[in-house]
Amino acid sequence: MFQPVPDPVAGSLALSALVAALPLLTLFALLGGLRWKAWQAGLASLLVALLVAVLAFGMPASQSLLAASEGAGFGLFPIIWIVLTAIWVFRLTELTGYDLLLRRAFGSVSPDHRVQAILIAFCFGALLEALAGFGTPVAVTAVMLIAVGLRPLKAAAVALVANTAPVAFGAIAVPITTLAKITGLDAADLASMAGRQTPVLAAIVPLVLVVMVDGRRGLRQAWLPALVGGLGFALTQYVTSNFLAYEITDILAAFVGALALVLLLRVWQPAQVLQDQAPEEGEPAAAGASAASAGGGGTTLTATEAESVTTAVSGRQALLAFAPYLVVVLLFTAVSFGPLKTFLADHSGWKLDWPGLQVAGSDGTPLAAATFNLNVFSAAGTTLLVAGVVTALVYRVRAAAAARALLDVVVQFRFTILTVVSVLALAYVMNFSGQTVTLGLALASTGGFFAFLSAVVGWIGVAVTGSDTSSNSLFGLLQVTAAEETHLSPYLLAAANTSGGVLGKMISPQNLAIAAAVVGMEGRESLLFRRVLGWSLLLLLLMCLLVLLQSTPVLGWMVVG
Repeated sequence: MFQPVPDPVAGSLALSALVAALPLLTLFALLGGLRWKAWQAGLASLLVALLVAVLAFGMPASQSLLAASEGAGFGLFPIIWIVLTAIWVFRLTELTGYDLLLRRAFGSVSPDHRVQAILIAFCFGALLEALAGFGTPVAVTAVMLIAVGLRPLKAAAVALVANTAPVAFGAIAVPITTLAKITGLDAADLASMAGRQTPVLAAIVPLVLVVMVDGRRGLRQAWLPALVGGLGFALTQYVTSNFLAYEITDILAAFVGALALVLLLRVWQPAQVLQDQAPEEGEPAAAGASAASAGGGGTTLTATEAESVTTAVSGRQALLAFAPYLVVVLLFTAVSFGPLKTFLADHSGWKLDWPGLQVAGSDGTPLAAATFNLNVFSAAGTTLLVAGVVTALVYRVRAAAAARALLDVVVQFRFTILTVVSVLALAYVMNFSGQTVTLGLALASTGGFFAFLSAVVGWIGVAVTGSDTSSNSLFGLLQVTAAEETHLSPYLLAAANTSGGVLGKMISPQNLAIAAAVVGMEGRESLLFRRVLGWSLLLLLLMCLLVLLQSTPVLGWMVVG
């Protein structure tokens, strides 16, 4: 059984960390610098990770390849399973023309793209993050933004940046629950501490979104809805995580944020409405796919009918346009609470020890990550599949046409599948060989300054794995250990891991591939990476400063315990 050590290179933690960083440096250099396609950068970086694991960290080649294979398996299920089914649901609206009605329905609230970005990407995306997580909000909201008229590149970038503040409490607060289990800290207190960090992001992110959509003019003309929606979400997130049930933090925050925004729009609209925008370099010429026939089995809107909804949308039309997403919310709510959740937890699928993979942790026990969870029945992708079936029935799409649409999605996004598989294989090799832990320990060795860097550790974890839950599993105990050595609050640093981690999600190659795929920009992930990298680093710096101040008497009163 292979047991990694943190300083395999000449017994030096610093040198080992520099070598461990090579796969990540390769990945980001190829994506952001040389502008390789994501699947090419992912495969090249995977090769570097394998070489580092074998040659520098002493991991047997067979174990390295087995770790990569489990990562690839996790990339296919549940990640790709979520992506494909989420896109399929939207394709059904395109087949029947209801994507046009969806655009008009949102336009009835506000035709302004800046406001729609807040309402869809931030508020509705937060609700999807609360119920599902694992890339679902990016996949769904990006195509919804295209449906209302945003350009593909902006739609993808906005969806990625919006999927930040809610992530710490995503999937019914699984990242918090996991962090508590890993560290042995109280889950409610961890949630309270995170709830005193992420609301700062929630108040700022909507302002960032309007800048992304329309630059300085957007901030000047649409700062009020951004502030109202952001503060409504932030205050609710704080109150719920600190004084109510932290598991429903994002659900309540999403509803309150959206409600505050809708109430504002009843009495206020931007002086100038932003709608049509010119294509940007490197993005598809069309902002969205046109309506197509459903193979004779659905209700297809003609050009005349599509034109008729440019002025008004009836209640029935609006209900049908929103039907797929209402079904998604209802189904995820049903499987997240009550008896159905209990039933699915008991009959979710199978847990399998990955054949031949034998890696031990620092305490000598086998790593739990070597167990593959094939939770077919409770997986978010399965819920989305059921939502797609229900949508096909509601829209009266023939089974053959619906199945053909799903097959077309698989074929179209084959390179996205390869990207996600290679990136998750990379993450598993780095994790099992000890590369990721070495990076975290190197940062933790900085002493008192680690209060500033603690959020960076979480950021690295999510950038590598694409998951705040995985980052907490990797680095949660490290944060607590560092807190003991530096005499800082373990709740502060543990919460910083999850709060900083959410800002790595937008640059994770896994999520970049998802966003690029759903807006028709496969192979151009590097363009999207450069678009969001600056925002990721800027917001990370803000979180680092917040945590640093919380470790001092300046904001020490905010710390739990």
